[in-house]
Amino acid sequence: MSTIPRALTIAGSDSGGGAGIQADLKTFQELNVYGMSAITAITVQNTLGVENVYPLPPKAAAEQIDAVGSDLGVDALKTGMLFSAEIIQAVADRIRAFGWTKVVVDPVMIAKGGASLLLPEAVHALKKSLLPLAYIITPNIPEAETLSGMHIGNMEDRRNAAKRICSLGAKQVVIKGGHDDSGGDRVVDLLYDGSDFTELHGQRIFTKHTHGTGCTFSAAITAELAKGASSAQAVQTARDFIQAAIESHLGLGQGHGPTNHFAYRRLQGGVL
Repeated sequence: MSTIPRALTIAGSDSGGGAGIQADLKTFQELNVYGMSAITAITVQNTLGVENVYPLPPKAAAEQIDAVGSDLGVDALKTGMLFSAEIIQAVADRIRAFGWTKVVVDPVMIAKGGASLLLPEAVHALKKSLLPLAYIITPNIPEAETLSGMHIGNMEDRRNAAKRICSLGAKQVVIKGGHDDSGGDRVVDLLYDGSDFTELHGQRIFTKHTHGTGCTFSAAITAELAKGASSAQAVQTARDFIQAAIESHLGLGQGHGPTNHFAYRRLQGGVL
């Protein structure tokens, strides 16, 4: 019987390979975790933006999850682009049915280029059906504002928003600091575990090659949870992973290029 950690991503496909299912599976692989997927939508996109979105029927997402869960097993999972209320409900139903608890929710709402990846009416379903199942939710500041219903202008606002999001049922929340440019050349991610706050500081890299950072960050957390890491350890490793991926970007595409998913392993000397 194999003992390799197993992680499932439930998200959309990115034809450009920088975000979504593709970024998640690359991240799982780089962190020595066996990756599996349930695709919720096909996006037509590259570094210049999202040209079209073709959501799959909710039943298709549910059946993929059933196929993976009933045979291969899941140690941790993440959700990414879910697009509609119907898909969110189908995914939540299957998570409950399998009793999975290590659930990382990346509340994907807007693409880098501004395209909507979550229908407005689906936000309510996200709050009602999926957040109560989340072990960790990883919103950026605009997403945290939508989920908390408040404006975030400083760190104290971020702390209050984190508390509000946890009150919706999420056990822990990481509000990412990439959209907060008040810190100059520093970026601060805020982890709230339901009682205590932890600030994770990093160097801001001034680059346009940041496509898929949110997907990659949440996938790294998921991979580490699958390996048995604590939430604090998982978030710190994810922070290190995405920092390396941004610093060593690949320079691909004419727009918001992808990050370098194999940079972290190289910095570790190929051994994790």
